[in-house]
Amino acid sequence: MRTRGSTTVSTRTVSRTRRPVRVAALGAATLLALSACSSSDDSSSAASDSSASDKGKLSGTVTVFAAASLKESFEKLGKQFEQENPGTKVVFSFGGSDSLAASITGGAPADVFASASPKTMKIVTDAGDASGTPATFVRNQLEIATLPGNPDEIASLKDLTKSSLKVVLCDEEVPCGAAAQKALEASDLKLTPVSYEQDVKAALTKVELKEADAAVVYKTDVKAAGDKVEGVDFPESADAINDYPIALLKDAQNTDAAKAFITLVQSAEGQRVLTEAGFLKP
Repeated sequence: MRTRGSTTVSTRTVSRTRRPVRVAALGAATLLALSACSSSDDSSSAASDSSASDKGKLSGTVTVFAAASLKESFEKLGKQFEQENPGTKVVFSFGGSDSLAASITGGAPADVFASASPKTMKIVTDAGDASGTPATFVRNQLEIATLPGNPDEIASLKDLTKSSLKVVLCDEEVPCGAAAQKALEASDLKLTPVSYEQDVKAALTKVELKEADAAVVYKTDVKAAGDKVEGVDFPESADAINDYPIALLKDAQNTDAAKAFITLVQSAEGQRVLTEAGFLKP
């Protein structure tokens, strides 16, 4: 009996020692299964996040047609855009807004158009080449650019009518020329310039090279020229301020990046860059 009892006790003891091992084995299996599920979920989540990130990533070239007066500001914003969006490149074409509008309606490839007047933007919208409604993002005001030190002592718009002065204006088809003509008409003044230039930078260059004594340009251009010219304000300019509209183009090849560039221009940072250059807020 003792032997059997001992055997029985021994059997029970073995039985008790095996049960925790089974439980431990089951626990380990469960942990492995949970770990596998967790790993699978993490991988799935990471893949999903990566896919979402790739989907929202901008790349490629954005072609921007912009008024000549925007050159310095837009080039600065273009560099910022490329830094914030690796893999993108912003290519600019600056010039007279009327010429740019004609190029767009003639089929020139571009993603964004930033004009120096609603009139020139209307050329594009009337042709059905804009996508959506253009938005005004800044305004600009005229100023007289003279030689450094203003040796001819030009103090008003009327002074530009002196026959002894060589004055340059933008062509009347260009926004800066149309604005200058509006200011002259409001003052009942007649001015015969030595030349009409196709964009505001060309008019300013004439003074910088001392090929002209003065030019009617934008405040932003005078500021960008630094000490190469001197600026003279005139009150009539307040009646000839130009609104600058910007629009996504219908045949844009890089719509997402083009929209992002327009967003940057309209953002607080974009407005800061533009106002520092002398532009007025819309």
